[in-house]
Amino acid sequence: MLADLQGQIERITYTNEENGYTVARVKVYGRPELVTVVGNIMSPTPGEVLKMKGEWLNHPKYGEQFKLDSYSTAVPATVYGIKKYLGSGLIKGVGEKIAERIVAKFGEDTLNIIEKNIESLAEVEGIGKKRIAMIGKAWEDQKEIREVMLFLQTHGVSSGYATKIFKHYGSRSIAVVQENPYRLAMDIFGIGFVTADKIAAKLGFAKDSPLRAEAGILYVLHKLADEGHVYYPYQPLIEKSREILDVENEVIAGAIARSLADKKLVIEDLNENIEEFKENNKAVYLSQFYTCETGIAKRLKILLQVPKSVRPVDADKALDWVQKQLSILLAEKQIEAVRCALQSKVMVITGGPGTGKTTIINAVLKIFVGLQVKILLAAPTGRAAKRMNETTGHEAKTIHRMLEYSFAKGGFQKNYENPLDCDLLIIDEASMIDVVLMYNLLKAVPVAATLILVGDVNQLPSVGPGNVLKDIIASGSVPVVELTEIFRQAKESRIIVNAHKINNGVIPSFENDSPKTDFYFIQQEDPEKVLELILKVVKERMPKRFGFDPVDDIQVLTPMHKGIIGAGNLNIELQKALNPGDGGVSRGDRNYRVADKVMQIRNNYDKNVFNGDIGRIASIRSEDQEVTITFDGNPVIYDFADLDEIVLAYCVSVHKAQGSEYPAVVIPIATQHYMLLQRNLIYTAVTRGRKLVVMIGTKKALAIAVKNDKTQKRFTLLKQRLSGN
Repeated sequence: MLADLQGQIERITYTNEENGYTVARVKVYGRPELVTVVGNIMSPTPGEVLKMKGEWLNHPKYGEQFKLDSYSTAVPATVYGIKKYLGSGLIKGVGEKIAERIVAKFGEDTLNIIEKNIESLAEVEGIGKKRIAMIGKAWEDQKEIREVMLFLQTHGVSSGYATKIFKHYGSRSIAVVQENPYRLAMDIFGIGFVTADKIAAKLGFAKDSPLRAEAGILYVLHKLADEGHVYYPYQPLIEKSREILDVENEVIAGAIARSLADKKLVIEDLNENIEEFKENNKAVYLSQFYTCETGIAKRLKILLQVPKSVRPVDADKALDWVQKQLSILLAEKQIEAVRCALQSKVMVITGGPGTGKTTIINAVLKIFVGLQVKILLAAPTGRAAKRMNETTGHEAKTIHRMLEYSFAKGGFQKNYENPLDCDLLIIDEASMIDVVLMYNLLKAVPVAATLILVGDVNQLPSVGPGNVLKDIIASGSVPVVELTEIFRQAKESRIIVNAHKINNGVIPSFENDSPKTDFYFIQQEDPEKVLELILKVVKERMPKRFGFDPVDDIQVLTPMHKGIIGAGNLNIELQKALNPGDGGVSRGDRNYRVADKVMQIRNNYDKNVFNGDIGRIASIRSEDQEVTITFDGNPVIYDFADLDEIVLAYCVSVHKAQGSEYPAVVIPIATQHYMLLQRNLIYTAVTRGRKLVVMIGTKKALAIAVKNDKTQKRFTLLKQRLSGN
């Protein structure tokens, strides 16, 4: 039997933004004790009045509860309720203190004043024209958001996404969703095809709807791009799309044909005479990736054909001169690399840690500076660029900043028409560059400039689609110098020696009793105990013994996201250990506090922060619904609605750590990770540590990883395009 209940939300115990499931404590008229209400409430706000239908239950652990069946919201009527409602952070520009002042002035008439006579708020201390405008806009938006939320709620969309949908489409939100819900999957970060498909089904879109089939294929190709593929073979794409869409092949083939006509896709016939293309001889590309891959090949060929802008020099004399200038004796391979840099238009220098890549860069820079030419240095990430600057003494930028990305102007400002002003461009950590970034980079390189790509080809490939550095090397189209010799000084580092052993398929040796060692392995099979050890090592043992700061200096790296020793759980536990406390702001099941270490997980050109950038939360302002995060000393402001672009970063995946170096790293390695235990993953993790590496887990898991050099094949045709096959 359903009962009626009316009350005001006093506080939120728990809410899941994905589905709206909420546990709230509610002040019910005529009852002295707060009532626990459980059920789906979209964007619940303390102070909100709920008119509810549901049933009373007696939970064995939590006692009496009211289980919600349906509800409607009403504005609060009492002075206390209004104060609670306004001070909850619901209205941007009004926090607890401002709410108190407004309610003290206008009492029960407060909401009516905001609705009909907002200029009167100027009578309240601390509220000027700017804040009145902010409150007015937030109040109007909130009314519209509520309408949008009510519509979306009935179609299974969470409150967090409803806010983002409203932010993107504004008052057109409902119309857009009704017309084509699949647009959400492309336009709104965090909403995938599966969510959009559920909404579409509730709106009555048929399973074999052309809109659904086209959106499904684009979704599958984007998911495959997330796995690193630049294209996908036609027949396997049909099969993967059928698994997702559950429709006949003809429907999918028709959708592919329409997407081709709309120029969303490109299909290329492959050479059946080449063994690897016999079965899968049709490559299906998202148009952007086809443009990028073919563009890289064309641009590299042009660069290789045009003469150098730098005047020719006697390489032998230059080598003698630079070795005297730097007081060094270059090894044979290093001499080959410097000579190649002086003679070639485009070249690749590849090698592991301790093989002298930095020495080569410094020698090349010294010679080119002597020639008085214009030089630019860049790397894919902020940390890699900073490290390049520290090791060379020359300014180095991220590739995005060098290419002058402008959100307002919609793209990179450096391109064919407005190239970079340089005669020499050196790019470090080139293994991280995907096809999209490489294409945009090459578009901006002057045709007469010398381009040197430096990177470790044995690391994990780029997070984005492609295997650009590896394909360029394999094509044989540009000179490559591979460095394999570990230099004497580097041989003293067990991190470097063990990294090379791992790369060569040899299980590292551990001598943990050596007082000088920089590489430890702590044997532990039980994942619960691995977790305990990680917390103890990071919080107590490493800071005490080596003087490392547990947040700034130590980075936990894990192969997985899920499980007890996956990134998700490790971040929750490390946050409790290193930055405990209440308060902050919650986003779904994540809670953020001031001083938390966080990572940006997508490129946000508007904010000038990029996937993998790590920062610290400097402030949280509930009344403005804003969080300020500092990245390398630069403050960046986030609305609460944008916090799904951020994750805690006490622990990050090995993929996300590419291009970064940390004073110390801690790596859990367990057989539970077997799906991801690959040589290049462990090699990449180990080479992130500059002064100390601590592995915690089982040597069996390490052995599995070291012996497994089978990396997942990425479908790309760059090698063939460059080599002419």
